[in-house]
Amino acid sequence: MLFIIFFTASAYSQTEERRVISNVIDLRECLRIGLENNFDLQIARNQELVSENNVTLGNAGYLPQVSVSSGYNLRSSNTDQIPAEGDEVVENRNSNTQTLDAGINLNWSLFEGFRVQTNYKRLKELQSAGELYTRLEMENLIANLTAEYYNYVQQQIRLGNLQYAVSLSKERLRIVEARYQVGSLSRLDLQQAKVDFNADSSQLIQQYEILNRSRIKLNELMGVDVESEFIAQDTTIIFNESLAKDELFDRTMAQNTFLQISESNLTLSELELRNLRSRNYPYLRLNAGYGFTHYNYNSGNLERQRNWGPNVGLTLGYTLFDGFNRKREQKNQQIIIRNRELEVERDKLVIESDFANMWMAYQNNIELTNLEIESLENATINYEIAMERYRIGDLSGLELREAQNSLLEAEQRLLTAQYNTKLYEISLMQISGNITTFLQ
Repeated sequence: MLFIIFFTASAYSQTEERRVISNVIDLRECLRIGLENNFDLQIARNQELVSENNVTLGNAGYLPQVSVSSGYNLRSSNTDQIPAEGDEVVENRNSNTQTLDAGINLNWSLFEGFRVQTNYKRLKELQSAGELYTRLEMENLIANLTAEYYNYVQQQIRLGNLQYAVSLSKERLRIVEARYQVGSLSRLDLQQAKVDFNADSSQLIQQYEILNRSRIKLNELMGVDVESEFIAQDTTIIFNESLAKDELFDRTMAQNTFLQISESNLTLSELELRNLRSRNYPYLRLNAGYGFTHYNYNSGNLERQRNWGPNVGLTLGYTLFDGFNRKREQKNQQIIIRNRELEVERDKLVIESDFANMWMAYQNNIELTNLEIESLENATINYEIAMERYRIGDLSGLELREAQNSLLEAEQRLLTAQYNTKLYEISLMQISGNITTFLQ
């Protein structure tokens, strides 16, 4: 059994040696690296560039289309000419006609019921929507990175708590072994001390794995090598206790990105209806060009012929009947707009509900944290008293173990309350559109 104890202690030392920390990193640095390297955010930015590039006068339909064309044609024919009177038939065999033409053409929609103007507004709105989606992705990244960073801090602190628990168990084991050697304690006491020491050691080993998983997740979110090693600069989880509910709520209803995307979708649907209504108007189109045609003949009175010159024309038209499709599409779009309005109202209600739940949980966890601070102070005093009594033989090993477990549980409960409070603070900052404050 002593071999197992020494082997376990040796394993801790080797494990710590393998985990050589290369640097210390704080939250701002994590966020800076993540905003530069995160793949999802890079994809969102590229999609935003596409919507930005689409905002042009030509894409909206303001500008004309100009094209150049040319062609060559060879025609071979045989002809029999039979006169109305007489028997002589005029035969013409292998008559070839070569045609070469070239031209430049311009087509321009001068008026299509304000469709062009509506298209341009739609492209601008799509650009704004692209910016909103990028902002939403950035806010999600900041929130996730901040939450994972403080989870990493939490796991570091928990690792320290478990290391302290192992040291307490080791001290208890030393005392038990000394008393066992002089015969003041039984072998049962020694065995129980070894069992408790190994149990604490097992939790410590598992905590290294949990800490490693959190570090890998942080590296993934930052878009760097998942094997990169570091420690968090923060040694405690500090949260803001002075958030103002009314101010946060007003900002939430005015700045929430998800709600702004919902309102943007409503605007796009309204623009689509205006686009459909443009078909209720006539259209006016300009057609212009300049052409050149060259003919080569090997029969007849002409050997060559050339034609060239400009052409211009206007086309005015109106769709009188299209099978009632125009009316049907506009009616359906009005229904879609009504659904978008309902979605906006629904999203507002959902956000109000989420905010209320987050605020209540935030307040409760602040109170819970304060309560757990008091509990930890009492558990610490209780363990110190128990350890002193144990040293003089006035307390059993089981009672000391109970005091030690109470101390560890109080530390873990306080840490969990602090982390949960920080998570709700992050959520409140995100829902109110103020998540970028963590960058400062």
